[in-house]
Amino acid sequence: MSGAVQAEYAPPTGPDASAPKRRRWLLAATVAWALLLGLLAWISVRDDAPTVREQRSLAEAGPRVDAAVGELVAASGPAVLELIPPQVERGCRLTPLADGATLTRDVEAVGAAGAERDLLEGIADRLPASWRAGVRLTPDGVRLRADAGEFVSVEGRPTADGRVRLTVETGCRPLGAGYTPAAGAPAGGAAGAEVTALTGALRALGDPADAAPEMVTAPCPGGGVARTARSATGGGAATAATALAPLATGGPVLDTPEAYAYRTGAVVVLADTAPNHPHVSATTPCQ
Repeated sequence: MSGAVQAEYAPPTGPDASAPKRRRWLLAATVAWALLLGLLAWISVRDDAPTVREQRSLAEAGPRVDAAVGELVAASGPAVLELIPPQVERGCRLTPLADGATLTRDVEAVGAAGAERDLLEGIADRLPASWRAGVRLTPDGVRLRADAGEFVSVEGRPTADGRVRLTVETGCRPLGAGYTPAAGAPAGGAAGAEVTALTGALRALGDPADAAPEMVTAPCPGGGVARTARSATGGGAATAATALAPLATGGPVLDTPEAYAYRTGAVVVLADTAPNHPHVSATTPCQ
């Protein structure tokens, strides 16, 4: 039996001795990473432009649409016929569980019968270069297409001899606070030249002119506001031409079986007798 005394020693610590310390470091790093991601997301939402249209609600897109309509009016110049009332259509699907809405605004322009493509090309040439507007023949006919920015699309198409319709559309968006049209009355609430012209046309047609007309507006890119005053009416185009011709400055702007239009000063007056929306409108374009 050996008389050597066994030296005292410390047992090995083993691989798990530092595990609590590592877990604390991992937890701290995870929390820091989550805070950093949250900060970056907040900065992105605050400062970055939206990357898909669903990131901007209908309420937020409304001013962009109104400005695009003003650009179309200015680009159309004396060819502007009228501004169509805005349409908000609900019920489109953003996701399987979320509904959205689409805002559409239209402008009608008029030119020579048979020269609708020339009219669209002239408008496209005068639109902002950033819109990349162009006119081409598609399987559906001649189309003007452009991008007004912020995921707002523009399309133009012939609708009848000498008439084209320019459409600005948001696509399906979250409704948000909803679309609020700009104020329709001229500054100070006074009756504008378009209201006076509309009243004269309605009286010539024998229609009552007592009710306040519907006003449709758009901001002009150079300042000012384009305005259309509209009122429902009956009658036929032949009757309109006979009754309204004495009010015209020069010859008619448009004279078809369903519509008659003329200028009085800077205002364009239209009597449209199409069965689905008979109305009379008077429009002051961008100056």
